[in-house]
Amino acid sequence: MDAPKPAPPPRQQQSPAPTPPPTPSAQHHEAELWNLLRPRESLDDMGVPSTIVTDLLMRMMFQEGEVSLKRFMDVLRISFGVVDQMMLKMQQDHQVEIARAGNLGRASYVYRLTEEGTARARDAFERSQYIGPIPVPVEAYNHAILIQTATRVQVAPEQVQRALSQLILPEGFHRRVGPAINGGSSLFLYGPPGNGKTTVAQAIAGIISGTDPIWMPFAITTGGQIISIYDRLVHKPFELSKEEQENLGEYDRRWALFDRPTVMVGGELTMEALDLRYDEISKFYEAPLQAKANGGMFLIDDFGRQQMEPQQLLNRWIVPLESGFDFLRLRTGQTIQMPFRQLIVFSTNLDPNQLVDGAFLRRIQMKVEVESPDIRMFHVIFETMCRRMGVEFNLDSFKFLIEEWYRKPKRQLQSVHPRDLLKIVKALCDYENKPFLITPQILDEACRCYFV
Repeated sequence: MDAPKPAPPPRQQQSPAPTPPPTPSAQHHEAELWNLLRPRESLDDMGVPSTIVTDLLMRMMFQEGEVSLKRFMDVLRISFGVVDQMMLKMQQDHQVEIARAGNLGRASYVYRLTEEGTARARDAFERSQYIGPIPVPVEAYNHAILIQTATRVQVAPEQVQRALSQLILPEGFHRRVGPAINGGSSLFLYGPPGNGKTTVAQAIAGIISGTDPIWMPFAITTGGQIISIYDRLVHKPFELSKEEQENLGEYDRRWALFDRPTVMVGGELTMEALDLRYDEISKFYEAPLQAKANGGMFLIDDFGRQQMEPQQLLNRWIVPLESGFDFLRLRTGQTIQMPFRQLIVFSTNLDPNQLVDGAFLRRIQMKVEVESPDIRMFHVIFETMCRRMGVEFNLDSFKFLIEEWYRKPKRQLQSVHPRDLLKIVKALCDYENKPFLITPQILDEACRCYFV
């Protein structure tokens, strides 16, 4: 095996501590990973049935008419050697013919289907309509995820504090979520609504995304079936500098380097989204949400308000949370095993003890309450929001707000209230073309618009 090439450098600027030299274990993992990513120069070395590659070539020519070798390479993300080998064989079988030939030899050939090839292409579309990067074997995907999640993400307290700096939180709050990020298994955020649980979860997602990037294939295959992994809404390409690209060298282009993914769902989550989804028209599978989140974070916001009962979700995930592996079933009845390696974050404003049972809570490593602010913290939040919105804080108006709209009606303080009320105040001032000022009268009017 060739000597492993260096992986892209970690984002060292996010951590104040210098990166330690790699341990033998880390070097071993890097060598294993690069063995998976090494360039594939023959069909036999790609690990997929030749029928899958042939069908993809056929579908492309049927759809586009005339296709150059470079176009095949760009769409299917394979080397010149593999595509040239396949086209030469198909030409010998009278399935394709050369439409045009340039001055650069076979590299400049443009192909089209023959009549016999057109019939074969229609059969290929009957089997599947997938056109995209050639898949990698599910075993290679599993191995890559396990290698890249073998070492837990390590973030420094300064990183967590910086990510949470936009929020006014109790002192030392970062110590509650930081260990959960480094633990990399599961986190339960709970507490009254409007106090920043979702924002805290989004900050955690930003921290994870900002760590070392992850290699992911665009699609995988098993049992002759294709499963799409890549989701452009989830997988953001990691930007390499020109020097990093040169250092990386050649690799199997069926893989790409992405920021650590984040999948965020709310009340729209269904049980179907957690299993392989087969499209009856396109005739290939889409990976479940937890598979798309592998190596990153999966946030279930408003947990308990989904279209299925919480217990259904908990029963579905209780084994993967324990074992780190998920089991998915194809329409053929075949079961495949995939890693379940992401930080699962549950966020809810419902009572956890009424929402889930003790057995499930034990499997969630960290539980963090995001509490309502006390009057002192609420004061700080209100002043901070005034500065951010460019309006002068008025103590008398603030005292009026607390007395009339919180103490008398016994209303609970919520961290989101200052921002929302000040937005309404600004809208009222703009509507009447008046200066943006805080007075008891306009706060009273804003509260009548805001509170039910």
